[in-house]
Amino acid sequence: MEPEETVDTEVLSCDGGGGPLGHPRVYLNMEGKGRIDCPYCGRRFVLAQAAGEKAAE
Repeated sequence: MEPEETVDTEVLSCDGGGGPLGHPRVYLNMEGKGRIDCPYCGRRFVLAQAAGEKAAE
């Protein structure tokens, strides 16, 4: 599993990060959940606010 990537916005895109070896670009919306996994590559994106709350626990 890849490490979590902290982002500043709930709406983002993922293309697998491999250029032509990645996957089709998909747009992801966390919808207030604070994190989301890409359905293609499994990369986990965590909203910076949620990451900070998790660290405080």
